[in-house]
Amino acid sequence: MKSYRKQLWFDIKKRRELINITPQVDQCLAESGVQEGLLLCNAMHITASVFINDDESGLHQDYEKWLEKLAPEKPHSQYKHNGMEDNADAHLKRTVMGREVVVAITQGRLDFGPWEQIFYGEFDGNRKKRVLVKIIGE
Repeated sequence: MKSYRKQLWFDIKKRRELINITPQVDQCLAESGVQEGLLLCNAMHITASVFINDDESGLHQDYEKWLEKLAPEKPHSQYKHNGMEDNADAHLKRTVMGREVVVAITQGRLDFGPWEQIFYGEFDGNRKKRVLVKIIGE
């Protein structure tokens, strides 16, 4: 059995951002040489998420609107977590969107359904952030 690990780094310029990371994850899969197995992709930050969905701008805007209704960023004073920080909303948004995805690998490819893509969701950016890709298989 083979094992592969790589960290992907992203320079996040905004507080919140959704990035399609499927091309980078595909590159990791090619580097791994795994033909049959599993791929784990997870956010390495407690205020970020990795999830699978459609790459459609209207849907991304819907996420932003929906998440902001669930856990509005402001006023910062509404959260007990916000003392020295102002990111309690980002922690809550991450909980809703999830930490990681696991994708089957079949014949050297990500075994996706129609339209599925992997996204990194950042909810407290303005700095470099990372994602872990771990692949096991044969």
